[in-house]
Amino acid sequence: MKSLPVLLAMFLSACSSVGVNQYANNAPVFVADEFFNGRLVAHGMLKDFKGRVTRRFVADINAYWNDEGVGTLDEHFTFDDGEKQRRVWTLTPDGAGSYIGTAGDVVGPAQLQFAGNSLFLEYVLRIPYGDGTLDLTVDDRMYLIDESTLLNESALRKFGIKVGELTLVIRKELQ
Repeated sequence: MKSLPVLLAMFLSACSSVGVNQYANNAPVFVADEFFNGRLVAHGMLKDFKGRVTRRFVADINAYWNDEGVGTLDEHFTFDDGEKQRRVWTLTPDGAGSYIGTAGDVVGPAQLQFAGNSLFLEYVLRIPYGDGTLDLTVDDRMYLIDESTLLNESALRKFGIKVGELTLVIRKELQ
C-alpha cells in the first residue's frame, strides 16, 4: 500500500496544466508594452464543446500606454453574422513585468503572467445569454511567434467543464 500515495501523486501531476514558466527560456521575449502598442488586427474563431466552429470574427485593436505605464487595448469585433462588440482592456502594472487586466464585461481582475514568449491569464467573462447573462471562465494562453504575430488559444469553461474554445491570431501593424 506504500505505492498508493506515489500513484496518486503521479495521477494528480498528470492532470495539472502547463504553467507559463514552462516557456521562460523561449524567444522572442514577450514584452506587453512593445507588442500591444499601435494598431493590431485579430482574426479568430469560436468552437463549441464538440469542436465545431460556430463563429468567426475580425477585431481591430488600438493599443496604447500612458505615462504611468497603464495600457489600453480598445478592441472592436465584427462577427461573421454581422454582430459588433467592443471590449476595452486596461492593463495596470503590478510588479516586475506583470499586469492586472480589467474590462467592462470581465468579472473581477485578471492577473497577466509572462514568461519568455508567453502570456497566460485566467478571468471570468460575462456574456449575453438568452434573456440574461452567463459567466464563463476563460483560460487564455498567448504565444509570441515573431515580433508581429501572437497566437492565442483559450478554453472556455462553465462549472469547470469545457464548453468552448477560442483561437485567434493577432498581427501587429509594423511601421
